[in-house]
Amino acid sequence: MGVLINHVKPVSSWISRELEFSKTLKRGDRHRTVYNIQEWLCLNGLRVVVDGDFGSATHAAVREFQRMSRLKVDGVVGRTTYDALVGPLRKVLSPLPVGGRSFADLVLAYARRHLAQHPLEIGGQNCGPWVRLYTEGHEGSEWPWCAGFVSVLMQQAAQTLGVSMPIPGSVSCDSLAAQAKEAGRFVRDADLRQGTVTIGEFPTASIFLVRRTNRDWTHAGLVTAFDKGMFHTIEGNTNDDGAREGYEVCARMRGYQNKDFIRL
Repeated sequence: MGVLINHVKPVSSWISRELEFSKTLKRGDRHRTVYNIQEWLCLNGLRVVVDGDFGSATHAAVREFQRMSRLKVDGVVGRTTYDALVGPLRKVLSPLPVGGRSFADLVLAYARRHLAQHPLEIGGQNCGPWVRLYTEGHEGSEWPWCAGFVSVLMQQAAQTLGVSMPIPGSVSCDSLAAQAKEAGRFVRDADLRQGTVTIGEFPTASIFLVRRTNRDWTHAGLVTAFDKGMFHTIEGNTNDDGAREGYEVCARMRGYQNKDFIRL
């Protein structure tokens, strides 16, 4: 499973500033944290412009969020309101009990916890607090986050168990494939078809890679269960159409064609 280590980078190390309450903010304020407030208002269905300006629309949206959350309705974002806004992020980052679970079991458990909070992009392609969580603080069109999503799941499981990750993880699908090959954990779809490797040899969770060529993979996600002609997934940066440049974390079913796998 791995050896005891002290150098797995804590997932919270690059997202902590978005969880920490810095100051009370109200109508008329302009502050970096106002962007975060507006993003989380949008993620709660209260669509406002994400511009860092605590104007009348943001004030009204905060009041509505406070009503929805059964908080004091004053339109002011103090610690209690801010903690409620970023609560979904805190939930996915809180450690799970080991409970005798293996590394793969914990990866799957963390994946289900993320899925339950329905991470979404907000503010543009590959943007928003969820994307920054999965890309070590980066965002924007050049930061697809599917590989980063599974890497964060591995990091959380490794931190919980105090063990090394089976592969280092990356925001690049090609890098995940290279790491898996080096670690002897890479499985081609041909290996499954030919019976060189059987589904029963996989742990409770594995990583799938969508292959474009033998040297290029375009999407990654977590396999949650294998079946005879298909497999179940939880994956990021996808959508109901299965696009590799989607906008959410969701559960899907996929076929084996043009897929390779990484055993955890």
